[in-house]
Amino acid sequence: MKKVVITFGLIAAAIIVGVMFAVFPLWKSKVITFENGDWVGFTSMFIALSMIFFGIKSYRDNYLSGKISFGKGLQVGVLIALIASLGYAIGWEFYLKLLAPDFITQYAAFSIDKAKTSGVGADQLQKLITQMDDMKEMYKNPLLRVWYDTGRNIAYRNHY
Repeated sequence: MKKVVITFGLIAAAIIVGVMFAVFPLWKSKVITFENGDWVGFTSMFIALSMIFFGIKSYRDNYLSGKISFGKGLQVGVLIALIASLGYAIGWEFYLKLLAPDFITQYAAFSIDKAKTSGVGADQLQKLITQMDDMKEMYKNPLLRVWYDTGRNIAYRNHY
């Protein structure tokens, strides 16, 4: 099981991180922006995390004679996802350090500008500015950055 989990976890991580670094020139040339970048990220993660399916299938076919229990499949899948997630987190740290050290500042400015142009009220705008300031402060600490729940900000950004 160990070989399958490590192999497919590293393949998934390589896909996610590879796409991240490969599209950087498109980010710099503004072909990919905060408006459309989610699609690239989500698509690469979907493709990469399909390795969970292929890893479970490989383990079932090559080590268990074509039969696998739900629990064992879940265990293999979760371990592959953990390796892929760890690879993504490490890749993101390198990406921030090497290519995009001002990412969070740009993201905060984008979010605030988008809210302003959408016509949100002054109270909502101030709340967003406070959130973005808190997020920029939190982003300075790599351990907090890894665990940060961006779902709240994605939901807010997609709302406007």
